[in-house]
Amino acid sequence: MSFSSDIKQELNKTNSLVNKENVKFELIGYLISANTSVIKEKNIRFSTESDYNINRFSKLLSNLEINHDIDVNGKTFNIITKALDMTKLTFLEIKENEIYLKDEIKHIGNDVKAEERKRAFIRGAFLGAGSINNPENAYHLEFVISNENNLKILQEMLKEMDVQTKALITKSRYSIYIKEGEEISKLLALIGANKAVMQFEDIRIKKEMRGKVNRIVNCETANLNKTINAAIEQIGAIKKLQKDGRFNKLDDNLKEIAILRIENPDMSLIELGKLLKEPVGKSGVNYRLKKIVEIANGK
Repeated sequence: MSFSSDIKQELNKTNSLVNKENVKFELIGYLISANTSVIKEKNIRFSTESDYNINRFSKLLSNLEINHDIDVNGKTFNIITKALDMTKLTFLEIKENEIYLKDEIKHIGNDVKAEERKRAFIRGAFLGAGSINNPENAYHLEFVISNENNLKILQEMLKEMDVQTKALITKSRYSIYIKEGEEISKLLALIGANKAVMQFEDIRIKKEMRGKVNRIVNCETANLNKTINAAIEQIGAIKKLQKDGRFNKLDDNLKEIAILRIENPDMSLIELGKLLKEPVGKSGVNYRLKKIVEIANGK
């Protein structure tokens, strides 16, 4: 199964349907999904290829004593129920074959019970409209919502719950997405996918460690290349001075470092400095070698 399917299976198993208010809000979350459609303002159909999803949706309806039918079309499961029964949930209205959240859902309060309802609503929206990439490949969690009104209300509620998201709105698609690992982790914890949070964080830590190691290796490689290129330039300058007879005209301290560089082409500046009769540090060695290159180039 995919990482997304695993999360939906976990949510199906670990979130009970004891509290009817929370059940109602989770169902409302499902109903703003792009997978939900209104048929001639009489019936509502929810479609999915996930058996976990269809089972959960059916349980929510049964818990609230809402009659419904299930049919299968190829790989797709469909639940059909009467639109009138759904509008009894409050916070919903149907206009022009679209389900709209009423603004009143924004004002359900900030106490513990209200927070549980918001979590249930967001969980339902994820179950009905959400997907998440395998975090081994990329961080991307997305809700595909039925219309712009419902998208804005969901996004506002996520912000209230301290989850930062972005929206993509086109003529045919309304989506909320998250690409930051920390925000995805917060959302999974918010909707009660605790096992998925642990798995996601484990993958995230390993990816960050790999990233740090790669950055260190790349940095060391870049520094090594820089050192090698500098040494090649220095040796070339020394040989040029030797060839045209100018080497013997160099000061003794420049001759000394030049000979050491020729004899030790792979040695670092610090190591070369320690081999001098009167040892100097990295900057001292660097100054002398740069002077040799400048003289060779006629500067």
